[in-house]
Amino acid sequence: MKGIINALDKNASMRDENRRNPFWILVRKEVAGHIRSWRFIILLVLIVLTFWGATAVAMNNIKDTVAKVKDMESLFLYLKILTTTEGTLPPFHVFLNFLGPLLGISLGFDAINSEQQNGTLTRIMAQPVYRDNLLLSKFVSSLLLVGTLLLSLSLLMIGGGMLITGVMIEVEELVRILCFMLLCTVYVGFWLGLSILLSIVFKQASTSALTAIGIWLFFTVFYQIVINMVVTMLTSGSGELSQMQVMHLNEMILNFLRLAPSQLYADATTTLLMPSVRSLGPVTMEQMAGAIPSPLSIRDSLLIVWPQLTGLIAATLLCFAFSYYLFMRREIRT
Repeated sequence: MKGIINALDKNASMRDENRRNPFWILVRKEVAGHIRSWRFIILLVLIVLTFWGATAVAMNNIKDTVAKVKDMESLFLYLKILTTTEGTLPPFHVFLNFLGPLLGISLGFDAINSEQQNGTLTRIMAQPVYRDNLLLSKFVSSLLLVGTLLLSLSLLMIGGGMLITGVMIEVEELVRILCFMLLCTVYVGFWLGLSILLSIVFKQASTSALTAIGIWLFFTVFYQIVINMVVTMLTSGSGELSQMQVMHLNEMILNFLRLAPSQLYADATTTLLMPSVRSLGPVTMEQMAGAIPSPLSIRDSLLIVWPQLTGLIAATLLCFAFSYYLFMRREIRT
């Protein structure tokens, strides 16, 4: 009995210590500030509306989609809710490819420079708070908001699908959806880390916001155009290419395109939400002839998207590491 009481007292003291921990106090402060800000509310409304629109379109066409499925064991109804479209609206994961970077940029473009411009940075640093706790709290609080938002939307979709269709979700579908939400959180986290880095580099919040949006537009719109122009210039005088040369050229183009975070996100989400996708690169007829026409397991799909996921995580950590290095060496009293 005494052991149980001592364990309960120890857990209570640990909870009290966490509440008094300056890091978690800063996290709660940042979360409260984001929730009360109009820019987060506007983006939240946009994401919820796009989720509702894409899900409503998928629900209206789900009967036709299910009717085309020959093997009911590989139905994956809830994955089809996230990927089915009739052409009027793109699926939700395509919407997130555009809205996710805007959400990350809006949460971090003024993380540090606004504090310094308002004079609150020196006041915070005058308290018994480590400097790296401030930077880490801004990153963690925004990721907690994004993860909670995406998890809530996925649970809402699953619950609505159960009420409308009466079909229970399979374990593999649930794992795939949770992996998809984790991937979306990492994707938004990359743009969040980049915007925090720019908020340290530039003194004005408007400059960091415009720079982050410019980088996003370059990788989303212009990067593929630049790659295609370079490839056209290199292959214009080479004459007719053989099949192996065409495959090597396509593989090289894909490797260059995968330097863009949006391409990594698109490849990974397509593989996770569509179990029938077996490869992300060019496939020969000999390879297709030996393939078994069945959906991949979640383990095989994760093996395919593992390079994309680790690439996004590495890019996010690299941005945060640069932010940490610059912020720890920065003079904040001027």
